[in-house]
Amino acid sequence: MIKTPDFWTNRGLLAVLLLPFAGLWAGATFIRNALAHETKTALPIICIGNLSAGGTGKTPVTSFLYDQLQVRGHKPAILIRGYGGTAKRPLWVDPSLHHANEVGDEALMLGESRDVLVARDRVAGAAMIAANGNHDVILMDDGLQHPYIAKDFAIGVFDGNVGIGNGWLIPAGPLRIGLQSGIKTIHAAIINGNDETDITSKLQPHMPVFAGHLTADQSIIDALDGDPVMGFAGIGRPNRFFTSLKAAGANLVRSLAFADHHPYSEADLVRLQEDAARLGAALVTTKKDWVRLPAEWRERIGFLPVSLDLDAADALVDAIIATIAKKGA
Repeated sequence: MIKTPDFWTNRGLLAVLLLPFAGLWAGATFIRNALAHETKTALPIICIGNLSAGGTGKTPVTSFLYDQLQVRGHKPAILIRGYGGTAKRPLWVDPSLHHANEVGDEALMLGESRDVLVARDRVAGAAMIAANGNHDVILMDDGLQHPYIAKDFAIGVFDGNVGIGNGWLIPAGPLRIGLQSGIKTIHAAIINGNDETDITSKLQPHMPVFAGHLTADQSIIDALDGDPVMGFAGIGRPNRFFTSLKAAGANLVRSLAFADHHPYSEADLVRLQEDAARLGAALVTTKKDWVRLPAEWRERIGFLPVSLDLDAADALVDAIIATIAKKGA
């Protein structure tokens, strides 16, 4: 697990030196896609993904759409790879039985109140969901560049703060696919946070673009009543979490960033606890980090839940429902 490199936001010397490797990435991707056979699935696939590496907030989008579709009378299931987990075969997530090291932190978090299937082989996972007979649509968390499964409707999620970074391919930049090629694969875009890099202008002219905002649970901050807080996070964009803490009014006295999906060791946690004790601060992390902690540590560390507010959400849900109906017809 690595942290999102700072040089991905600019075209400095290190990024330039890595451009030949970005060319290799592009070549390997082209060959893989040329050789791949795309499988059409029995149930409609709604893909929520991103064109770049690093956190963009797609998992809250997946949660939001699942809940909205349920309200509209549909029966969604979430299909997710289970990054960081050890499960090799498709597995329905049960938070009372599984741990993050088995199914991945995102799957465990989503599975607390939703039907979630972890599958490294997404084609096999989609077939298993369809065979179950209990669902009418699959929300695929990530996998926008996965060439082996056909997407009926694809949503690209962007972080408004960083956009596409320096616009170069991995490892010189954050893009998994060239911007223009990637844009052609999505039907709608969600920009989380203010569009500070004007990503909207780079999208196709008639593409529906939705503004999203992650809102922290204010009651958690209010309960701290101004007490010092030490925040830590091992997510794609840790600074977004620290900004959310401060925006919610937390008295943030120290912040520590770890790599995305960081597996916290006992030594890590003891060190965090000792640092917080010296500062007289409460330890607070993200829900995604919290589910990775051992049970005994969850009792000592708080987390800040966030939810997605999406402007014009009904229009996006309507488009997804139209896709479901079309597939059914």
